[in-house]
Amino acid sequence: MVDASDRTLPRLVRQTLPLALDVAVEVAKNNGVCIRPIELRRLDTHTGMTEPFDLPCGATQEAKCPPCAKRNRQLRMAQCREGWHLEAEPVAEPNPSTEEQRWLIEFRADVQAKRDQAERDGEDTGDWDEAIAGIDAEINAAGMRGNVLGGRTAPKRSRSTKRRQDAPDLPKRTKQDTTLGRTFTGSDGRVYRPSLFVTLTLPSYGKIRAGLGVPVDPTSYDYARAARDALHFSKLVDRFVQNLRRVAGYDVQYFATVEPQKRLAPHLHMAIRGTLPRAEIKAIAAATYHQVWWPHVDEVRFDGDHLPVWTARDELAEPYPDGQAGDYLDPATGELLPTWDEALDELDQDDEAEPLHVLRFGDQVDVQGIVAGSPDAHKRIGYLTKYLTKSLGETLDPDDIGYHARRDHAARMVEALRYEPCSPTCANWLRYGVQPKGAKAGMVPGRCRSKAHRHEHLGYAGRRVLVSRKWSNKTLREHKQDRRAWVLDALGLPDETPTDPHRYVWRPVSTKDPTRTPLAKRLLRGVANRHRTRRRLLELQARADGRPIEDLSATSPPGVAA
Repeated sequence: MVDASDRTLPRLVRQTLPLALDVAVEVAKNNGVCIRPIELRRLDTHTGMTEPFDLPCGATQEAKCPPCAKRNRQLRMAQCREGWHLEAEPVAEPNPSTEEQRWLIEFRADVQAKRDQAERDGEDTGDWDEAIAGIDAEINAAGMRGNVLGGRTAPKRSRSTKRRQDAPDLPKRTKQDTTLGRTFTGSDGRVYRPSLFVTLTLPSYGKIRAGLGVPVDPTSYDYARAARDALHFSKLVDRFVQNLRRVAGYDVQYFATVEPQKRLAPHLHMAIRGTLPRAEIKAIAAATYHQVWWPHVDEVRFDGDHLPVWTARDELAEPYPDGQAGDYLDPATGELLPTWDEALDELDQDDEAEPLHVLRFGDQVDVQGIVAGSPDAHKRIGYLTKYLTKSLGETLDPDDIGYHARRDHAARMVEALRYEPCSPTCANWLRYGVQPKGAKAGMVPGRCRSKAHRHEHLGYAGRRVLVSRKWSNKTLREHKQDRRAWVLDALGLPDETPTDPHRYVWRPVSTKDPTRTPLAKRLLRGVANRHRTRRRLLELQARADGRPIEDLSATSPPGVAA
């Protein structure tokens, strides 16, 4: 073994020796310890003692923190498994209202009536609005969800809901108040509750080389359409779920993940509770579409050095309903560009207007039946979450055949997205003579900061995991708490959740704090804690198997004493 402290070694030899910190990071990864821990200090207000704590960074991407990404994937697998084949409704009925809650609502009604009367009389309603806000806070504190006034205050902009003539019609069944699918009884009397595993893809944009996922002819490949499909793919998935529930006749629940294909287009894997005929699923996918009713971007009005100029609004003037601090104007004519709402109003008034883009699924629709508890169910859960630790643009491996061709294909896709508006607030709207929604100074076309324009997302800015509300009737945090409770119970440790929420004060440690614990020390602290936990689990397992505890040295990790 080479002694790194020996200064007589040649520099070339010393440079080939691994850094101790790099080895510490590698050991932390091997032991499932976060490599980017967030240091906090907890002050006990009863004793005055301060303790350091390292919280995992919680990254979901393997490129940032492999241990945290792996834990997140395992958590998603547990969430998918728990809700896929339920035998009872996961929805709990609301508790009956209490006398105090009913009194608060009645009091809220009286105050609202007095506030409305003051508004009709032309009086100042500021005090009444402040009182109403306080009552609403008391209503939530009393154990009631939501807001008394209910839904949105501003009217929702909508266009005609008449179906397109080029889309097939769908049957519509009477919806039943259930989230469970049908069951089937076999000849042996056993009851089966099958579910579905569905894969949906986008259509073709040109011929692709088999196995590589790159266009045969990049000049004829429709990158513009591929970019728009990726930008609005999440809306198309929403439309599919809506149509699925209309046809199924019950409240369909799903767990879905969005992953990249080799051609770098997003596609959907979906676990669906319950079953429908395969022909109906394919018919629903064929009939599903989404229309993007945005201003058209056929004409480029501003490019290069000829860009709109920002001008601030007069502070003394009457405030505009859009709340912008200024406007963009044409530098040549001085004309104000239409705001986002004005552009949509003009689009609504044109009876012959066509949508900017229409999305549809491709012909490849894969539907598989899955039976609860079968090996295939576990395999599909792993397949659903296989790529969650990687970004959409992270599938490029330098060791793969055709790496350079796929890299160039991704670069052309990013270039096609560069000036494509990704949302109403995108700065690219200035290129086509429209002010973005909520425009502000400093916006430049081609420099939108939305993640849809980043190389690692390739146009898709939506959530990678889509879970319906009634899948397991638990949030991801509640699933995490269930796993934590299991570990504490297995270790025989009490749950140290404080009963007094005001006893502890948590403070993050700034990176500029001179007393901040070095990263290496925090990694070593995490590895030591993981070793103690592992030894305890091995001890419990040895007791359950009837083996002597002194034999744990044979099963302990290297360097860890039993």
